[in-house]
Amino acid sequence: MKLFKLAVLTAVALSPVPALAHGDHGQVLEAPAQRGKAKGARQWLAGDHHIHSEFSVDYEKDPANPDGPPIALLGRDGRYSIRKNAEMARSFGLSWMVSTDHGGPNHSRVNHDLAYPALLESRKAVPEVLQFFGMELDPPNGDHASLIVPHSAGERSQLFEIEKGYSRREPWPADPAFDEPSHMLSALRAMKAQPLPPLVFANHPSRSAKALDAYGRYDPAELRDWNDTAPEVAVGMEGAPGHQASAFKPDGGIDPEGRRGGYKQVPTRGGFDPMTAITGGFWDAMLAEGRRWWITATSDSHFNWREGGNDFWPGEYSKTYVLARKDYADIVDGLRHGRIFVTTGDLVSAVDVAVRPAGAKGRAGIGEELAVRKGQPLLIEIRVRDPKRFNAGGRDPMVRRIDLIGGPVTGPAANRTADRAPQTSVIARFTAADWQVAGEDIVVRYRLPEFSGPMYLRVRGTNTDELEPEIDPAGENPWDDLWFYANPVFVSIRP
Repeated sequence: MKLFKLAVLTAVALSPVPALAHGDHGQVLEAPAQRGKAKGARQWLAGDHHIHSEFSVDYEKDPANPDGPPIALLGRDGRYSIRKNAEMARSFGLSWMVSTDHGGPNHSRVNHDLAYPALLESRKAVPEVLQFFGMELDPPNGDHASLIVPHSAGERSQLFEIEKGYSRREPWPADPAFDEPSHMLSALRAMKAQPLPPLVFANHPSRSAKALDAYGRYDPAELRDWNDTAPEVAVGMEGAPGHQASAFKPDGGIDPEGRRGGYKQVPTRGGFDPMTAITGGFWDAMLAEGRRWWITATSDSHFNWREGGNDFWPGEYSKTYVLARKDYADIVDGLRHGRIFVTTGDLVSAVDVAVRPAGAKGRAGIGEELAVRKGQPLLIEIRVRDPKRFNAGGRDPMVRRIDLIGGPVTGPAANRTADRAPQTSVIARFTAADWQVAGEDIVVRYRLPEFSGPMYLRVRGTNTDELEPEIDPAGENPWDDLWFYANPVFVSIRP
């Protein structure tokens, strides 16, 4: 067991923070600044922004100072090194990842003094995977959130300042002011003002809910407040949470009590959080306001199912694809602006949605906006790659249906707790009888007749025959129930 006495480190000057000696590696330097962007066209790059390492710690009292700061126990919550996570991410086809360790009392020093040097070593050892520095922030008045720090020479200090100043569980002794909603809004304002603003995605938003209409540590008004305060920092939520291997025993058998995502009170639907999975639900309510509120899918990897944990390796089951060049800055840009689709079980490896005005120039794709004349019909092309290869579950799943979903953009909701978009619906459902096949690509073309106002369109698909994602029962094999979701295309009316 590794022990790290945080009590000793509290005496170290906190601002500015010097690089500290670490083991036999001498002085640890900040990473070099990202210089320019990689050349070439953007492509779909798979990644994962919610991954835990040995620096997600547990705590125990210090026997020598029972009333003082607790001792951090490395490798007790997250089990693996950052390098091991990166190696597994590479083996499952990821191009980028974010190391996101839990916070806790004085954890900012764990990230600064231990996790960051390990990340630098991992970047050298596994250069094929672009590895961001980040953490699973404990947001004031919230649950957990992925904090993604842009790659720069100052990334180490940037994360330290955010965690030290705003993570709910950071202070020792605990400070109630760190759990006030206003403190999170202050955090977002501070992040928004930084030269390279980070990204924040709310993690597993319904996991703490007690019932479908009884929210837990996240509620619709809170997430609206985040997005209003820093719309280019607080940009979305996990659509599909991690811990999807909860029903597996180490021998591959099924635990009949295992719940996907650890969602015990309000189950997932098709492996997705109900805030995302319910058509016309919370996600659609956000989009109907015109909010750029994006969804992702992650592993939340702590401890692999083969060793008795609840988790898949990064990329083994869930993937977040970003349309970007293989470049740190462009991946952040893609995440910030919603050039994202997500999939489970490698059901698909590419999703392109092109919306064009009939008889006129112009085009918009996932995460973009198209301005058209009022009443002008739209031509929609959906191109999905259904790879002809086995996934990590030993299966070659097939897309059985693709849904086109949309609704009007009606502007800010009068009721900030609103979690329904009653005018959103499934516009059309497509099966093999409706599409063309070109190699591994499925191609759907659809004409949307004239419409009267701004709207958004999004696409999802599945290997099941469920018309809507059904509640996941305990003991469900996640490889049987696969879905993909694309973030929306917005359509506005030009004068």
